[in-house]
Amino acid sequence: MPGLWILNFSHPLTPEQKKQIRALTGQRISKVIDLKCQFDPQQPFVDQMRALLDQIELTYEQWQTLPIVVNPPSFAPIACVFLAELHGRVGHFPAIMRLRPTSDVPPQFEVAEIINLQQVRDEARERRMKETTG
Repeated sequence: MPGLWILNFSHPLTPEQKKQIRALTGQRISKVIDLKCQFDPQQPFVDQMRALLDQIELTYEQWQTLPIVVNPPSFAPIACVFLAELHGRVGHFPAIMRLRPTSDVPPQFEVAEIINLQQVRDEARERRMKETTG
């Protein structure tokens, strides 16, 4: 089984953060792809996100089969466009990591959790179905 591919839209991951990801997922990391996400606010975000993800040069089969974990963009509109574009390429929502601060000076962050967004979606849908039929 291939190791995790991490799409990182934030600061470079530290060795300690990578260790935390391995501990939380139980999987090794095969590749970290750092994506510089400085978008031009005068241009459409959808086009910019597509161009950014196209730079990764994965086949459609790879998009659908590689175990991908995302450190998402922090700017909400860009993160939303990213999730929509990735869902279209992958066929499901990705797992994302949530970082939290551990100290004030200097600022440091640890990986707090890995959130399986597809599981969140599936559980919400199941609750909706129970409410509409029950």
